[in-house]
Amino acid sequence: MLLINRKKELEWLEQAYKSKKAEFIIVYGRRRLGKTFLIKKFIENKQHFYFLAKQKDIESEFQRLKQKFSKKFNIFLEAKDFEGFFEEIYKKINPKKKFIFVIDEFPYWIQKNPEIVSEFQYLWDEILKNKKIMLIFVGSYVSIMEEKLLSYKSPIYGRKTSQINVVEMPIDSLTEFFPKYRIKELIEIYGLTDTIPYYMQMIESNDLTQNLLKLLNPNHNYFQDAEILVKEEVRDYNTYLEILKAINEGKTKLNEIANAARVDITNILKYIKVLLGMRIIKKVKPITASNKEKNFIYEISDNYFRFWLRFIYNFKEEIEENIQGYVKEVIKEYNTYMGKIFEKFCRKVFPFLFNYTKIGRWWHKDREIDIVAINEKSRQILACECKWKDKVNALRIVKELNEKLGYVDWHKEKRKESFAIFAKSFSKRIKEWQGKPVYCFDLKDLEKVIKRKKRTKPHRRQL
Repeated sequence: MLLINRKKELEWLEQAYKSKKAEFIIVYGRRRLGKTFLIKKFIENKQHFYFLAKQKDIESEFQRLKQKFSKKFNIFLEAKDFEGFFEEIYKKINPKKKFIFVIDEFPYWIQKNPEIVSEFQYLWDEILKNKKIMLIFVGSYVSIMEEKLLSYKSPIYGRKTSQINVVEMPIDSLTEFFPKYRIKELIEIYGLTDTIPYYMQMIESNDLTQNLLKLLNPNHNYFQDAEILVKEEVRDYNTYLEILKAINEGKTKLNEIANAARVDITNILKYIKVLLGMRIIKKVKPITASNKEKNFIYEISDNYFRFWLRFIYNFKEEIEENIQGYVKEVIKEYNTYMGKIFEKFCRKVFPFLFNYTKIGRWWHKDREIDIVAINEKSRQILACECKWKDKVNALRIVKELNEKLGYVDWHKEKRKESFAIFAKSFSKRIKEWQGKPVYCFDLKDLEKVIKRKKRTKPHRRQL
């Protein structure tokens, strides 16, 4: 199941393997997205060596690597350093077949031994680029991978032959994981797992209560994983968790986050930078903000951490004492929690319905629009509201959207405006208001879209 919607990545790796030249590939992305599974699937039945790095000095890591290589290929190695190692192994492996050499979690080596990047620059230039090799570095600490391996300042800049940025699954992968589930069930599962394969494979039921009883068990990986992920990367993990909790509760500015997490404001950026590098949080700007503007906020990147921070982090004792009673409380609050989740879901589905050049959120002071889509060429703008509610009054929502849209400073004099509303269901739909198009989508409409059974022309606007 983890290779659902990873066909392109796998095909790209296979294509590189079949090339006649040496390949140097960087694979990166946050944890739990299936990078290691993808690589291990690719190297099956090929001449390869896979090594998982640790945060230790390079001398001891080299000895561990050499021992594991010797054991795997049943050979004795005399090499004292990496240069001797690569020269020696090519005398003992099959030279006619391309050799795949994988170092997983390469950022661990960089953190402990920054000079290792320059070492591999030398190894590539002097030895490896002339061999039948496929060198693959894999990493979950995204900012280190981007800064130390991918940026033009990196010693290996210009050496890599390709890079693969492994991201969350596309939104329609939900239907491939759970083909028999209805749209409401899929969106509720999305609130627990996002489209992260590691968590999606934990779901065994379309019943929310049954899923929660399983996932909230203190012995389950889902219950423990957020804390494990943070502990693996940082020492002062409790401070990081408090910062994440503050962001999840709506503290979006640095001073608000620092106060809520009880962190000195002079130190908060250090913590934020680490969390951004791990892709647990992200920066978000209003859609109309320029690249130079600093009007951004911080928010949690994925729904797993959103759920964990809200319902598990501060309630471990309650869960352990009475899990069934606690699950009932979660069920009561789940619709409220799903408000922001549904908004995110609709932003993911939006490109299946409309064709705009830019999609995002908009806010100014106390006004906010869930989705604003714009087309720079045609100067068309669409404002959208997402309501995880039944029997929504479309006319009332459109009037509110129109009032907010008046504050959006974007080609005010020469733009064409339209509106869209996403909801569980409507008390009454409308198709236009004051001559402006209005599009209403309920769960039945979304089910047709996400299951790719029907994408009708009236829904997909070519703008």
